[in-house]
Amino acid sequence: MGSPRWKRLCLLVLLGLAFSVLFYGHYYGAESPTSPRLPQQETLQLPQAELPQDARSHHLVGERVNQTKDSSKEESPHHHKEKSSLCPWSLKSKVKNDPTFGKQFDFDGPVLMWNRHFTPETWKKLKERSVPYGWRGLPHSVISSTLQLLSNAANIRLLNETTSPDGCVRCAVVGNGGILNGSHQGKEIDAHDFVFRLNGAVIKGFEADVGTKISFYGFTVNTMKNSLIAYAEYGFTQIPQAKDIRYIFIPSDKRDYLMLKSAILGIPVPEGYDKGDKPQKYFGSNTSAEKFKLLHPEFMYYLTERFLKSEIINSQFGHLYMPSTGAIMLLTALHTCDQLSAFGFITDSYRTFSDHYYDHEKKPLVFYTNHDMLLEPELWKSLHRAGIMKLYQR
Repeated sequence: MGSPRWKRLCLLVLLGLAFSVLFYGHYYGAESPTSPRLPQQETLQLPQAELPQDARSHHLVGERVNQTKDSSKEESPHHHKEKSSLCPWSLKSKVKNDPTFGKQFDFDGPVLMWNRHFTPETWKKLKERSVPYGWRGLPHSVISSTLQLLSNAANIRLLNETTSPDGCVRCAVVGNGGILNGSHQGKEIDAHDFVFRLNGAVIKGFEADVGTKISFYGFTVNTMKNSLIAYAEYGFTQIPQAKDIRYIFIPSDKRDYLMLKSAILGIPVPEGYDKGDKPQKYFGSNTSAEKFKLLHPEFMYYLTERFLKSEIINSQFGHLYMPSTGAIMLLTALHTCDQLSAFGFITDSYRTFSDHYYDHEKKPLVFYTNHDMLLEPELWKSLHRAGIMKLYQR
């Protein structure tokens, strides 16, 4: 049978061997080269079907996110974005809660272009896009010499601080549609903190319908000059001028940059289509850089891609297409104001009214190939239905 001491010794040896086998198997089983391993860094990629439609259609989302990150470094201490609103009823909150528009709006990108945006990276990117979405074919010297003049704090953001007790900035954008004739909306329009007008903004004789207040006048040099010619017989013989008016340039061509530069410097346009023209006759003699705003080409690209990407782009007239001046002003206000009302824009009843509120006799609305005047009113109607803006209708 053996002694008890021997039995205990054998038992201890057996236990030791069993423990060694278990330890050896566990250790080398975990670290064996033949065992499957997870990579040290793994990138999560969503399939295309799981991305929002806007992100699948365009690369704009990623571009604007990267741009925001880069801009936060390059533009300190003056941030390029509009200041955050303290308004408890801002349209931004309604946008955020809307399942459709919440994906389309991006309030983080720059609205205005100014000197700190003109970096080598920006030039390289935008020179690949045609105007108004970039600078393809435009001389570097023209762009740089114009943008270096936009260094005032007033060139960075569109709106000043509001004096409203609730902190809400209320804006009105006034189009020139015939729906305003006999509307008696003048007092309602003038009650807003800021009023945007554009192109042939005739006021004299129509004060009761369209008001008199002007905070911003938006245009391209082409639409401004065409308006002075086309609507002179209706009383539009001068661009609105006043101490508090600010001018919003839409960068649709080289001539917009040249006119803007000449206006700030107070000199005749040095070259191009408008050579020798004197900006003072349009904007007055007492102009400085703070009087002028320039929309960012990236903002123009974003507005078109997200909101007004018309089928015209794919037609033979695609190179001519861009949103109308009224649409650009309305979308600009939507990205900078807390509450917005639109007057004089196309509605479902547009056939009832004349083309313009100042027409001497009724004229049908004219549809041009460079704008999509059917797509735009659908957008306004949708924004009105969602409660994001108020569209005047009758």
